Amino acid sequence: MAGWLMIAVEERKRAGDGYDDDPSRHYSWDARVPNATAVAVGDVIVLWDTHTLLGLSVIEAIEVGAGKKELRNCPACGRADVARRKTMIPEYKCWKCGAEFNQPVTREVEVKTYRSRHEAGWIDLRGSVSGAELRQLCEKPSSQLSLRRLRWEDFRERIETGKNPTPLRILDKTHEVITGGHRKVAVRVRVGQPVFREAMLATFGEVCAFTGPAPAQALEAAHLYSYAATGKHHRGGGLLLRRDIHRLFDLGLLAYNPGAKTIDVAPSLANFPLYSKLHGKALSIATTDEHVKWLTKHWDMHRNARQRSS
Repeated sequence: MAGWLMIAVEERKRAGDGYDDDPSRHYSWDARVPNATAVAVGDVIVLWDTHTLLGLSVIEAIEVGAGKKELRNCPACGRADVARRKTMIPEYKCWKCGAEFNQPVTREVEVKTYRSRHEAGWIDLRGSVSGAELRQLCEKPSSQLSLRRLRWEDFRERIETGKNPTPLRILDKTHEVITGGHRKVAVRVRVGQPVFREAMLATFGEVCAFTGPAPAQALEAAHLYSYAATGKHHRGGGLLLRRDIHRLFDLGLLAYNPGAKTIDVAPSLANFPLYSKLHGKALSIATTDEHVKWLTKHWDMHRNARQRSS
């Protein structure tokens, strides 16, 4: 599995280059960016803002198009390696020849554009790894490129076993689905999600299945199955969960033990009373046989699989 570290910062949108990044859903680049054509469907996309990690996912699809890009060239040497400085005057500097100037020479060119789709397996890890650490986990730590190839296994080990460890099994499942020939299905992720959520609210009311009553604004419709794999919403295959509970459920840190018929909290959450107190409690809603079926599959994936591998 290949992993790419990609810069997603507000300056990209303000620069007039046509980028419209939404880190948890899609990311744009063009053919003039080094490594532009090396990125492929099934690769892991890791986004950062140069200061900290934002999150990661698997690329489900890459949309290819055409657009225009404004190039800013050095008036002294003509090269395009020009950087805008926020606190120094003159405002611009050429990193090739060292010239400093107030305005670059600009021209507009036609470019091939690329836009990833990666919503299905997105894991929000904002603030969990520093920019300095991320640079050292690249194949070329001194690189200044927007698209940098990661030492994937080393990066994965840092995420799964380092500070604030986070399992990446969901990433593996999404990768398996995408590389297994379900690319079109993966692109359809969350189509009909608002309707699905409204159905959950009508069924359960404003209640988180794990913690009890909660404002509707805080509740999300949680799929109890791999939506990326099926491409459709299963009746009886969803529950309402508070946003933080939903995230922990997706990661397998919270689960439903079908044998004991109670909530199971992973040991790694033992120091967080807000979550550890849920261990051994019953769900806050009445479940159907269909719900139990899907909850059991979730349990098998996150608990039994871990026990078999240990």
